[in-house]
Amino acid sequence: MHNKHIDTVLQHAGTAPFDPENGAAPVPLPSMRASTVRFRDLASLEAAQRRKAAGERAITYGRMGMDTHAALEDVFKQLEGGTHCYLAPSGLSAMTMVMLALCSAGDHALISDCVYGPMRELDDAVLKRMNIEISYFSADDDLEALVRPDTRLLYVESPGSLLFEMLDMGAMAAFAQSHGLALATDNTWGSGYIYRPLSLGAQVSVIAGTKYVGGHSDLMLGAVVTNDAAIARKLNRTQYAMGYAISADDAWLALRGVRTMPIRMAQHARHALEVCKFLQSRPETVRIFHPAWPADPGHALWQRDCLGSNGMLSVELRLSPEQARRFVDGLTLFGIGFSWGGYESLVQLVSPKDLAKHRYWGEGDNALVRLHIGLESPDDLIEDLGRALDEAQR
Repeated sequence: MHNKHIDTVLQHAGTAPFDPENGAAPVPLPSMRASTVRFRDLASLEAAQRRKAAGERAITYGRMGMDTHAALEDVFKQLEGGTHCYLAPSGLSAMTMVMLALCSAGDHALISDCVYGPMRELDDAVLKRMNIEISYFSADDDLEALVRPDTRLLYVESPGSLLFEMLDMGAMAAFAQSHGLALATDNTWGSGYIYRPLSLGAQVSVIAGTKYVGGHSDLMLGAVVTNDAAIARKLNRTQYAMGYAISADDAWLALRGVRTMPIRMAQHARHALEVCKFLQSRPETVRIFHPAWPADPGHALWQRDCLGSNGMLSVELRLSPEQARRFVDGLTLFGIGFSWGGYESLVQLVSPKDLAKHRYWGEGDNALVRLHIGLESPDDLIEDLGRALDEAQR
C-alpha cells in the first residue's frame, strides 16, 4: 500500500488472505490463538530459527503470536512510520522494555518531568535497584549541563499526559544525536495518527494501544516502534527474554478498534475544542491545557508538528479542594477514572503531589481537573459541566 493515505492503510492492513482452495476470505483477520507452533520438518524449524536470530519476525513459539499479532505489528509500523514493532501487555510494560533494552547497570538516562506518572514508580521500584540512574528535566532546563559521560538515553513524552506540554521533538533529536544518545518518546497521545515523532528524529516511539488504538476501553496493550536496526536488535532480545506476550484476542480487538480511529479521533478533537470554548467562558477557569487551543503555550509547536488533536485536556479552576471534589462528584456523564482514549468521557482530579513533579505547572492552590472528552453530544457534556460547576460553589 505504498503512498496510500493512512486512513486507507488502516482499513486494509491486516485483512484476511483468500483461501487458495475456494478463493474466499473473511474481511477481518480471525483471532489466531496458539501456544504451540508445529513445523512440517526440521529444516523448516531451523530456517525459522535462523530468521529469528537475524532479527526477522519468525514464528517459533506461540508467545510471540501468529498472524493476528503480525498484522497488528504491521499496523503500528504503518502508523508510526517505523521498520520494527514489538508488542507488550500494557503501555507501562512497553516503557519497561525500552528502559531495559537501552540502559544497563551503571548507565544514566534523562527523562522529561512531564512523563507518564508510573515511569517514576518504575524508576523507584526497578531501575534504582538495577543501578540505572535517572535525572528528570523540564523543557527550559539546559540539557548540556545535565548530560554525562554515562548518559545513554533521552526519554520524553510529548505532549505530557497531565498538562499536555509540547516539547520540541526536532530540537531533542538534534541534541540526542550530537551526544550519541537514543531518543525515545511516549506517543500515546498521538498514537501515530495525529503525531509521528519518528519523522521528527526520534528513534523509538512507545504507544499504549489501550487508549486510542483500542478505542473501546476493553483491552490492555503496549507497543514499541523503531526505525533503527541496532535498537531493534536490542528490543527484540529484551522482549523475548522478558517473556512478554499479549493474547490473540486483544490483538484482534486492537485491529478492530484501529479501523475507526480516524473518525473517532477527529470527533474527540472537535468535541474537546467545543468544551474548551465553554470552559473559557466560565469565571472559575484560570487556564486551559490543550495544545490545539490557540491560547495554549504549546500551540505553535502543535501547529508545526502535529496532524490533529484528540479529546484530552486539563483545566485549572479557581476552586477550593472541597469545591473541586464536589464538582467532580457532581458530574453525571463523566466517569471518574485514570485511563482515556475510549469512547466515553472521563474526569480525574489531579492531586497536588502529582502536580508538584511538573515544573510546567508552577505553583498555586487552584484545582487541576483532567478531562477526556468522549463521543457523547458536546451539548450534553457542556450542560453537565456547567451544572456541576454551579453546584460546586453553592
